[in-house]
Amino acid sequence: MSNNNKKWIYLILLSFIWGSSYILIKKTLIGVSPLQLGSLRVIFTTIVLFIMGFSSLKKIPKDKWKWIILTGYIGSFFPSFFFAFAQTEIDSGVAAILNSLTPLATLIIGVVFYKFIIDSKQILGVIIGLFGSFLLIYEGSTINPDQNFLFVGFIITASVCYATSVNMLKAHLQDVPAISIALGNFLCILPPAIIILFYSGFMNINVIESPKVQNALFYIIVLSVFGSAFAKILFNKFVQIASPVFASSVTYTLPIVAVMWGLLDGETINFRQILATIVILIGVYFANRRSRSN
Repeated sequence: MSNNNKKWIYLILLSFIWGSSYILIKKTLIGVSPLQLGSLRVIFTTIVLFIMGFSSLKKIPKDKWKWIILTGYIGSFFPSFFFAFAQTEIDSGVAAILNSLTPLATLIIGVVFYKFIIDSKQILGVIIGLFGSFLLIYEGSTINPDQNFLFVGFIITASVCYATSVNMLKAHLQDVPAISIALGNFLCILPPAIIILFYSGFMNINVIESPKVQNALFYIIVLSVFGSAFAKILFNKFVQIASPVFASSVTYTLPIVAVMWGLLDGETINFRQILATIVILIGVYFANRRSRSN
């Protein structure tokens, strides 16, 4: 199968997995705090990745470990907590929509700091997708005016983190196996996650007598296995065969999945939001197009 076909398959799979993560985070926060969610997710993901590929660590060159550490904290550690805190005040669908700022941040960071060449059609795709995202944000704020949109700062910061990480992956870790990067990332962020969990009060919770915590732990395991471990490996492969902008455009399609889950959970959606999602898909299409002159 050609890389062009593979990257569309990766895009669809990641859209479904990460798009479903927002509703899982929402359900998890019923039983645990944002700090507990973020730290437990890191811990469980590290365990899963270690079982899957502990022997792959030897494939990481010594001079690449600094980038493994940086992408671990920037691309996985901080966003895990930022999204957990954001969704204490913002609907899961809106959180996913706001994360669609990532491709624009990827474009800016890639051009300014890494001198990546971005085709004019890709720029057009980012702009169209961003416009569609803003339409969704506006409609979400109209439908749910009681949400504290000051918490969008957490998601915007997480988007910048993702954008920085994807550019680092493309520039410095292109030849490192995807599972090696993922496991290296999470081993590096495991120690602070354990410390945060210890001081979060989780050790004082009686899990056996709390169905809400039991449910939360189940959702965290699902998040860790699929939303973090499997998706992280898949995304690392995605970055290696696609442009940074197209790889980050997954944040344009996952809101469609997240909004649908939110709708099933009682969140609302109107016709204008559906039109906005169509605009987003058009943006993703152009983000993958290149001029014939290139």
